Amino acid sequence: MGPRLADIARHAGVSEATVSRVLNDKPGVGGETRRTVLAALDVLGYERPARLRRRSAGLVGMVVPELENPVFPVFAQAAETALAQRGYVPVLCSQSPGGIIEDDYVELLLERNVSGIIFVSGLHADSTDDHGRYRELLARRLPIVLVNGYAEDIQAPFISCDDHEASRLAVDHLAALGHTRIGFTSGPERKVPVHRKLEGFRQAMARNGLPDEEMVELSMFGVEGGHAAAFRLLERGATAMVCGSDLMALGAIRAARQRGLSVPRDFSAVGFDDSPLIAFTDPPLTTVRQPVQSMAMAAVRTICDEIAGNEVSRAEFMFAPELVVRGSTGVASAAEADALRAL
Repeated sequence: MGPRLADIARHAGVSEATVSRVLNDKPGVGGETRRTVLAALDVLGYERPARLRRRSAGLVGMVVPELENPVFPVFAQAAETALAQRGYVPVLCSQSPGGIIEDDYVELLLERNVSGIIFVSGLHADSTDDHGRYRELLARRLPIVLVNGYAEDIQAPFISCDDHEASRLAVDHLAALGHTRIGFTSGPERKVPVHRKLEGFRQAMARNGLPDEEMVELSMFGVEGGHAAAFRLLERGATAMVCGSDLMALGAIRAARQRGLSVPRDFSAVGFDDSPLIAFTDPPLTTVRQPVQSMAMAAVRTICDEIAGNEVSRAEFMFAPELVVRGSTGVASAAEADALRAL
């Protein structure tokens, strides 16, 4: 079924005659109006006439660690949209346990002559990994952008969330509610964002005059990792937890409830990311929002500048996180803390 001029005109806010001129590639229509009509065509699900289809400026690969954590699909979608608007065809490469690894994806992308690659939370974020693979790509003059992770030996643009600030926001919030036994959990410390969050946690605890000895329990990312870490921290008297992801925070809440605790009356949790639908959990999760949309746009702008041959900064650009207070944090009383430690 072909496009209905009336529908497109209504959506674009122009006349049917204008839509007809655009679809038939006739003169007499301003550039902005032409773009509005074509955008309406796309939104309504109509296929553009062949003469109006944009030629691809090239392929851009995007390698993400996995798609189970909702924050990665959000980043991928934002970056894919921004790339498509600039004429590039995005190629999403997601990893999974036992599946294709990052190096294999890179080989596949190189075989397809990609114009550049965006790496999200990749091997560059592992402080124990050999970063020679990235230096080899740079030696080939392939534009790359590295998101959430930093290594001094890679002369490439980096886009990161300020993990130190994320921990400070979470700790200060919980301390202001009266919590003095605040635990921390995240993934393996060899991951640069985890190491930074841990540093920020310890610094924030010290500034608030709170002890952090035995209040750190690193685990694996995900609900199960958060559950296991919370179980151990609760045994040490934690009344609140700062978690390295929203999924870990959900695991921590589950562990608290299994011990008969009410959230947030007896136990508080703060996540990280502000993943989609996390505001609709029970209780709605207080979290530190990672500015994913802004970071994705910055990564796309940078890779496109590199592809165009423009000079870009070979440094790390930090984005500020934001505390989003919802229902998973509550005021801690001394009596509640004593009761919790007695469990």
